[in-house]
Amino acid sequence: MLLAHPAVLRNLIEQYETLRILQAENGDEEVRRRLDDIVYTLCVSTGTSDVDAALIAARHRLPGARPEDDSLRTAVESAAGTTGADELHGPAHL
Repeated sequence: MLLAHPAVLRNLIEQYETLRILQAENGDEEVRRRLDDIVYTLCVSTGTSDVDAALIAARHRLPGARPEDDSLRTAVESAAGTTGADELHGPAHL
């Protein structure tokens, strides 16, 4: 599979985020079409089939990305009030 250059991916992510804001503000048909095109391009560029996976894959390829994506884990841990260290060492009160 050919991989898109990180600069291309960054541009696609920025366009996606901008168009999502514009769509939320006014729901214009042209904005929706452009957003659909960007979603399609992101999916093709990352070899994924949905926009959430495409965004994760694209961000993972950007310079400075972490070697593994733990964004979902971090969100769940934040909601639960735990950290990955808790799993290794057990609760702090023991």
